[in-house]
Amino acid sequence: MTLADQHVPVLTWTEPEGIACRGTLVVIPGRGEQPAHYERFGRRVAADGYRTHTVTDPTADPALTVSQVSGQLAHPGTPGPRVLAGSDTGALFAAGLAASGQVPGLDALVLAGLPTAEADDGAGSWDQELDIRTACPAHRPRLSAPGLRRGALYEPVPDGWAEWADLGAVTQPVLGLHGADDPASSLPAARARYAAAPAAELVSITGGRHDVLNDVTHRTVAATIVLFLERLRLGPELPRIAIHEKIDPAATLQLHLGSGPGFAVLHGFEPGLGVPLAPGSVVAAGLPLDFLHRYALGGPRGLG
Repeated sequence: MTLADQHVPVLTWTEPEGIACRGTLVVIPGRGEQPAHYERFGRRVAADGYRTHTVTDPTADPALTVSQVSGQLAHPGTPGPRVLAGSDTGALFAAGLAASGQVPGLDALVLAGLPTAEADDGAGSWDQELDIRTACPAHRPRLSAPGLRRGALYEPVPDGWAEWADLGAVTQPVLGLHGADDPASSLPAARARYAAAPAAELVSITGGRHDVLNDVTHRTVAATIVLFLERLRLGPELPRIAIHEKIDPAATLQLHLGSGPGFAVLHGFEPGLGVPLAPGSVVAAGLPLDFLHRYALGGPRGLG
């Protein structure tokens, strides 16, 4: 019996009341997972205005997954940008759909824990599998409860999926998220796969395990995805919004002792005040910081 016979529903988390929808994200789960396992992630991303849907695990019923993805992303009224995300084999499946052009109007991909090699068939215990998946103390009990197909992470990737998920054929922007300590898919191997994509950004998560969407750093990962989505709204070139500025150490106030007893020499200016001090200005040592602020603002007149 397939999952279609069991009527596995798509789970949806919508933007808060009064907030306009900023885009649509469809998440494809990994091996053995259910849509409900992404509730925390879906609520967090939806809180920022991005409507989030989670569909069926494609290793259980790939036809149902394709139907559900198309139903959520291919409809003309779907708010854009339209983004397809996936974890584990769900990431492979998402990449395959994008590479083969099966999702019209797709704007970007978000891939987490992309498999890079087939897992050992049936190897390891449940405790070992749980450790591979996540270290999050809140998510581990959810995986241990009924719903997850235990041992699924040891199942091999379905035949042909790795080749079908040709990142070199994906024309949309790609955001890759990968645990630096992922035991199931090494970061160096993942880096090599993403190198084939025409437009990909790969973010490694320090200490992250295989399911980075639901690991201890899930807040950082969700924030990284939201920043990507915000840039995507500006265009496929993903223009930067938050810029890390280089700070010039030379543009700080430096206090050097002068040659005379009880004197000091000021060089530069006080950051943020905007008025430079004359190089070589001599003032008495041990003056309060307020004196320096007033001098930087108005020179000698500022001391009155």
